[in-house]
Amino acid sequence: MSDWKKTDWRSKPRIQMPDYTDAAALADAEAKLSKYPPLVFAGEARRLRSHLAKAARGEAFLLQGGDCAESFDQFSADGIRDTFKVMLQMAMVLTYGAKVPVIKVGRMAGQFAKPRSAATETVGGVELPSYRGDIINRLEFTPEARIPDPANMLQAYTQSAATLNLIRAFSTGGYADVNQVHAWTLGFTDGEKAARYREVAARITDTLDFMAAAGVNQDTAHTLQSVEFYTSHESLLLEYEEALTRLDTTSGKWLAGSGHMIWIGDRTRQPDGAHVEFARGVLNPIGLKCGPTTTADDLKRLMATLNPANEAGRLTLIARFGAGKVGEHLPRLIKAVREEGANVVWTCDAMHGNTIKSASGYKTRPFDSVLREVREFFAIHRAEGTVPGGVHFEMTGQDVTECTGGVRAVTEEDLSDRYHTACDPRLNADQALELAFLVAEELSALRLDRMARAAG
Repeated sequence: MSDWKKTDWRSKPRIQMPDYTDAAALADAEAKLSKYPPLVFAGEARRLRSHLAKAARGEAFLLQGGDCAESFDQFSADGIRDTFKVMLQMAMVLTYGAKVPVIKVGRMAGQFAKPRSAATETVGGVELPSYRGDIINRLEFTPEARIPDPANMLQAYTQSAATLNLIRAFSTGGYADVNQVHAWTLGFTDGEKAARYREVAARITDTLDFMAAAGVNQDTAHTLQSVEFYTSHESLLLEYEEALTRLDTTSGKWLAGSGHMIWIGDRTRQPDGAHVEFARGVLNPIGLKCGPTTTADDLKRLMATLNPANEAGRLTLIARFGAGKVGEHLPRLIKAVREEGANVVWTCDAMHGNTIKSASGYKTRPFDSVLREVREFFAIHRAEGTVPGGVHFEMTGQDVTECTGGVRAVTEEDLSDRYHTACDPRLNADQALELAFLVAEELSALRLDRMARAAG
């Protein structure tokens, strides 16, 4: 984009970003980052865009999931492996239901910054700046920890590079073998409470057995042993994003080298704001959160700004309304997209609109509310004749107790047992996999509905 420079966002109104008190330290961190290699490459971002173009047409399905906010203290190889593992399990179940490829995009290797509803928080009569994610400040409730530290950007980069290195090894080194992934899933359906999902798991087993009998196995098909896995995060801290932005010599376009896909949050989607200005100039696929306050006019303007050439796969609209509110808001936004003839991927974030405070004081998300929003999302797209292109979940592969409900029936009393999130409550491994089975039912019903319409 010839009229765009990666520094242009600095002249626009900025919100949800820190005011660094040490200008010299900030300049030093940015200078170092600008010399580091990009974390991802332009060819990878272009490939993801081509996959997302298929999702917009119903020829693929997007599964986007991972941490609400990555942490320095909780960083471990086991944590990365466990989240990667459950995403592979979810993708296999979704692939079976949809009968199309599932695009796997993790909220990983860059999801460190978090927008906040208030600039400060008060505990025990003491007021301090809000925690904004480890890339900015620290969770400990002390004046020193809450001072924005530019050096945190360097630690975030290092952790992201290590995370990507491990994900790439897992993706191609045999850990993602389809038979092994299915064996993990069978372990989930062994339990009495998960019996309703056993039939689907048995059908997947039959499919794999047939493929093996036909001579299609890991010895003859490399695709059964490896997967494509992409990373994504909210593009919130623009000093970090700018420092990792590189010119792609192949296309002459700019790449946000911090992750394959970046998104703009519901709080930072001002058409004239800094975050939209930055995102419009990079070649990466862009996500745009759409909440209850998103107006049709704003959406039309944002689509024109972020995807002026109306390229397929460029823009993903991430709907986040809350259970019971989808019918009020999604149809009017679908209408706005139709009126513009816009190419978009519609995906459902069923987490952010369903956060409540439990009686015990913990923030939580009821599994039933998450599922209800997903089902409302699918029902409206079926009624409108449009394509539900994906789902977006905050989840972890660990056995946490942060969201209530699900097949293991986490209760409000259980929340204190293993409540480890630094920000928002996440689905645990069992809840995430159960949700995949239930979404697969929606995808299967949608596919049969399309077939009936085509035949009729």
